[in-house]
Amino acid sequence: MYDRKLEKSESVSIIEDPKINVWNVEPSTSANNCRNFIREIVDNLDLQPNPEKSVIALSIGDPTVYGNLKAAEETVEAVKSALVEGLFNGYVASSGHQEAKQAVAEYLSQNDVQIDANDVILCSGCSSSLEHCITVLADGTKNQNIVIPRPGFPIYRTLAEHIGVEVRYYNLMPENNWEADLDHLESQIDEKTAAIVVNNPSNPCGSSFSEEHLRNILEIAYRYRVPVIADEIYENLVFPGEKFVSAASLNSGVPILVCGGIAKRFLVPGWRLGWIIVHDEFGVLNNVRKALNSLTQRIIGSNTLIQGALPAILKNTPQSFFDSLIGTLANNAKLAFERLQSTEGLTPFMPQGTMYMLVEIQMEKFPAFADGLEFAQKMMEEESVFCLPGECFAIPGFLRIVLTVPEDLLEEACARMMEFCKRHYKH
Repeated sequence: MYDRKLEKSESVSIIEDPKINVWNVEPSTSANNCRNFIREIVDNLDLQPNPEKSVIALSIGDPTVYGNLKAAEETVEAVKSALVEGLFNGYVASSGHQEAKQAVAEYLSQNDVQIDANDVILCSGCSSSLEHCITVLADGTKNQNIVIPRPGFPIYRTLAEHIGVEVRYYNLMPENNWEADLDHLESQIDEKTAAIVVNNPSNPCGSSFSEEHLRNILEIAYRYRVPVIADEIYENLVFPGEKFVSAASLNSGVPILVCGGIAKRFLVPGWRLGWIIVHDEFGVLNNVRKALNSLTQRIIGSNTLIQGALPAILKNTPQSFFDSLIGTLANNAKLAFERLQSTEGLTPFMPQGTMYMLVEIQMEKFPAFADGLEFAQKMMEEESVFCLPGECFAIPGFLRIVLTVPEDLLEEACARMMEFCKRHYKH
């Protein structure tokens, strides 16, 4: 009887009975808990640009937006070759193709770090890596918490609260190149703390921790026996004179899940290829390894075409490409810092790397604005320049500047910001 098709003249009886025809379809708790905090803030701003001025967006952390920063030819050719070969159009092991994992292990095995391919799990971008790490370590049903940096990238909070895990912040100190306030970090840890998130180099701060400071953070993690999630998506993207130190290089005894990928350094965020490195000196993460592999099976692995190209991408992309990228970002950082440093009411903080700069607004000098949100909104309205307000990163009274725009646009944006501040600054 269930295979019989209804004739057009027939109808299902349940539709005709109003007592039964009651639908109650509600979203799940985890779906309701999933929030994009940047979008919540930005979407509530009335962002109407000045129609007489073209918009300059210093808000988007995608280095490809303006077309001035492109992937290396060798990176592109690697994908072309993988596509033509036709060997990577199907499924592979959910944790990643073995040759791709080996390539990541070799790529990251430097500066006192030795990684085995079995320590590598490939993911669908670094955000997926972070999701796996937070999910595998923290459990909302056990009232656990994770400790994350402030200011910091809001995805940590999104991923934790989505699964019912409490988020606690530890402060970064602008006067100390955005180093962590170690006493404050320690005060946030308790018996329910499942992980400490360390973002180095940092978005949005542009800071790069010294070896000594990183050791101090890891010493706290070791003392309290709390594993670390190291977000190192900006690995080696530091300016001349600075040094990137991976948390996995310090032999701290702390179990560390290192998250990274090719999005930023290789200028291909849309290719969605990230990784997790399981750094486990004493074998305390054996069950976590198994659970991570289980989590990868939810989407049956990451982009196989890019996995196929990954060995060539990591081996053939020349150092000259990275040097050129860093040179561009460092020059833009210097330009923005010098221009905004001479702007009344603004205090820029010179970054040590990445693609960002934080700028403090001396709010008491701008009494027309209640907060940084109003400041950013009005600057868009008058000057068609938009920066993400610090509220997006849990640090009100700041702006985040993106340094990936063409130099002439950055120069123009800084000039407009200067005019805006001159117009509204009160002595």
